[in-house]
Amino acid sequence: MSTTPRWLNAEERRAWLAYIDFSTLLNDHLNRQLRRDAGMTHADYSLLVHLSSAPDHTLGMSDLAQRLKITRSRLTHAVNRLRESGLVARRDDPSDGRGQLAVLTEEGFAVLSAAAPGHVEAVRRAVFDALTPEQVTQLAEIGEAVSDALHRAEAAETDPAVLPWRRR
Repeated sequence: MSTTPRWLNAEERRAWLAYIDFSTLLNDHLNRQLRRDAGMTHADYSLLVHLSSAPDHTLGMSDLAQRLKITRSRLTHAVNRLRESGLVARRDDPSDGRGQLAVLTEEGFAVLSAAAPGHVEAVRRAVFDALTPEQVTQLAEIGEAVSDALHRAEAAETDPAVLPWRRR
């Protein structure tokens, strides 16, 4: 293995810095929009979306942590907070005596449904209105290529405990 760093060239550095800038700004923009309009964080919105897309609006806690790419401990805190608000319920997993399920409640689905139009409009204004149709296709292809590379790296990881969503 080479000990010499493979430094970024000028265009790669430009692309990387642009990504860092827009991803930070976009996350902040979407977080502020959801807090203002729906009283929830972008992280909570994402959790509710994953549950709403699952069969019976139910996912195992480990599966949900992996989908959200967060620790199970952090997920437990988020689900407990959403449970106190009546948006999510927890119950034992009948197929796994030690497992727990997160379930989107009817109230949670109603809150998500009310928040979705404003959130989608914020995404559209911030991202898609700024791009040509060709750039949208390129963005999708770039995102998929980077995600695929990261999934391959994750699969090759010899110590799965280093992956945050597998930590307690």
